[in-house]
Amino acid sequence: MYKPLILNGTFSARPTSNRITMIKQHLLTTLRGFKKQKSTFIINFIGLTTGLISALLIFLWVQDERNVDQFHEDNDRIVRVIEHQRYANGDVFTTWSTPGILAAELKKEIPEIELASTGSWEFQRLISANEKHFKEQGIYADPDIFRIFTLPLVSGTLETALSDPNSIVISESFAKKLFPGEEPMNKLVKLDQEESYKVSGIMKDLPKSSSMQFEYVMSAEKWRQENAWLRNWGSNGPRTYAKLSEGSSLEEVNNKISTFIKKRNEGSVIDLFVYPFAKTYLYGNFENGIQSGGRIEYVRLFSIIAIFILLIACINFMNLSTAKATKKAKEVGIRKAVGADRRSLIFQYLTESVLVTSISVAAALVLLPVILPYFNEITGKEIKLVYSPEFLLGLLAILLVTGIISGSYPALYLSSFQPVKVIKNEIKSSLGEIWARKGLVVFQFVLSIFLIVAVMVVYQQIDFIQNKNLGINKDNLIRFQLEGKLQEDHQAFFNELKKNPKIVDVTATAHGFQGRSNNSSNISWPGKMDDEVVLFENLRSDYNTIQTLGVSLKEGRNFSREYATDSLSIIINETAARLMRLDSPLDAVVEIGGDKCRIIGVAEDFNYQSLREKVAPAIFYLSDYHSFAFVRIQSDGISATLDRLAEVYSEYNPGFAFDYEFMDEAYARMYQSEERVSILSSYFAGFAVLISCLGLFGLAAFTAERRIKEVGIRKVLGASIPSLMMLLTKDFTRLVLAAILIALPLAFWISKNWLERFAFHIDLSIWFFVFAGALALFIAVLTVSSQAFKAASVNPAECLKDE
Repeated sequence: MYKPLILNGTFSARPTSNRITMIKQHLLTTLRGFKKQKSTFIINFIGLTTGLISALLIFLWVQDERNVDQFHEDNDRIVRVIEHQRYANGDVFTTWSTPGILAAELKKEIPEIELASTGSWEFQRLISANEKHFKEQGIYADPDIFRIFTLPLVSGTLETALSDPNSIVISESFAKKLFPGEEPMNKLVKLDQEESYKVSGIMKDLPKSSSMQFEYVMSAEKWRQENAWLRNWGSNGPRTYAKLSEGSSLEEVNNKISTFIKKRNEGSVIDLFVYPFAKTYLYGNFENGIQSGGRIEYVRLFSIIAIFILLIACINFMNLSTAKATKKAKEVGIRKAVGADRRSLIFQYLTESVLVTSISVAAALVLLPVILPYFNEITGKEIKLVYSPEFLLGLLAILLVTGIISGSYPALYLSSFQPVKVIKNEIKSSLGEIWARKGLVVFQFVLSIFLIVAVMVVYQQIDFIQNKNLGINKDNLIRFQLEGKLQEDHQAFFNELKKNPKIVDVTATAHGFQGRSNNSSNISWPGKMDDEVVLFENLRSDYNTIQTLGVSLKEGRNFSREYATDSLSIIINETAARLMRLDSPLDAVVEIGGDKCRIIGVAEDFNYQSLREKVAPAIFYLSDYHSFAFVRIQSDGISATLDRLAEVYSEYNPGFAFDYEFMDEAYARMYQSEERVSILSSYFAGFAVLISCLGLFGLAAFTAERRIKEVGIRKVLGASIPSLMMLLTKDFTRLVLAAILIALPLAFWISKNWLERFAFHIDLSIWFFVFAGALALFIAVLTVSSQAFKAASVNPAECLKDE
């Protein structure tokens, strides 16, 4: 510790003053260096700014992803109840769906479960009040939902909210839309313009960071009263949420509830377990009963990409600083000769790198608000730049880490120069330094080439799954919900639609044909073994559903009104036929829930769920209950046809909006996450290549400058410009070729593993890798050639005039 000196009766903190003077001197020297070597500064500045913008965007995105569902109090005690359904063929189907009576029974019989609530999936229903009609998302739930999750009520009480089956709790913003300027409590709203519900509570709006988004909550008891299947242990659908008592462990609860359903439903194949609710958004994927990732994979992927891009930018700084070391050698020698120690020199060069990084950070913060809206559009988020303590801490960490990594090697290298050798001009690039610089260039391009391959593979896979023949003709096929009066009787509506020559076909189903939504294992067939349990998808349909969807029959016939027995006939897909091992499926009798049904047709396999999944066994059978309408229209005059559809819909279902979607767009949304990854990866890969080429450009310029006299002599001796360009570019070309040889096997291995997550995927073509390598080589050669051509074109007299 320094002791203050007493001079003329006053204290003097001379050591502190010396430190401040030294820092000022370092900053002044650094700024002079920037001015003297403008090109190096500009290259480092652009590279670091680009890298920092990429890293900050990814940091904000990762922060937003990690914040989802973290706002609930007692988050460590909130769980979801999940099912593992284990089947005879070894498949394990994991689902959030549970019996509708499970929550109440768990709360009653498991002491560690303090609170439990049934909750439906989010649905859209028409809510009306004061002649205003709104179609908003809502859920059914038990009253405990408000105690499990942080859903504070601003009006009403936890004791009365949802206590009446005909009550409803609405959000603050929805209350203002329904009852502007009025007190909404105890007012009546109508559901689907039919039954009235009393507002028993107003809840705060859910934050954007909630994975559940709904504007109202209705009583799950009402749902159970209207749907007998919800009271059956053999049926699934609702979600079950719970809050554990303090001190309870997940393992203890899982041991108690594992066979909970098996004890109440003979023959059940379900194992229950609880899983932390806060983890389901990021870690929600299960494969064969084992947690296998989820959105956390994208968080990790982009975090790695951010690190890669920052590393590439740091490598540029290191390479250019060490390459130009000889220009700083005399300065280092003189400073050492007059007493500067190595520590102060290291501090100076680290100050230089941190200062460049700070300037780049400032530039990134200026550009970030401009770029963020476009980034949000790509990611589908609403990220805002808020200078929160967490963001500022992250920013400071990025600044210091980037600055120190960038400056560490140059600082250690430059500070090691010996004054005597410097003054005698004996400083030469060591073999280790040259190999280190070459190694860093190779590393840069390994990362860049890997990102190029990754972008190509992801793009091709997305294109494949969006254009693959699914077995359903999704072109010009629209889907909309049958609501209100149309859910009870839609035949007259369909007959009116069929009068329009632009409408090819119309059908009604209880299945949306976009993912699994209704399935059963209570099916027997000739030759089925006693312990064989298979989960079949139930496709409750109308007579012409198969032809409207464009599904092809492999054998047999379609449903027909000409056959009265078709009410007990079924059509199975090829996968179901293979699982049943029937030599001749047609006319075989299958027992479904006690009913004996005859197979009249076998449909070719078709994909109604994500291509990540294998085709599941499925059964078409006729049903009177339908919730979706599918309409196939002609490709010409689509706009006019849709307008006419909306008119007829309003005529037969007044008060309900005609909300439809094209099936090709609906299927495309199933791969929205992959598509966003593809777009973001392409941008970040472009940034990585840009930064790598900036560094290569700087090194090429320095190399050309250092060898300018050699170039002049060779020109005097008759060397041509092409031969000189070849001379100056061959070393860099070798480095990029080395990077290609390292990157391509790595990219192949990682791409192969990623594609295997899809049941249907592209084959990895050698041309992906040839193109990626060729593209990287072309960009690198083009970058270096510009400087090589400039050097080779210089007049020899100019090069040699000082000799």
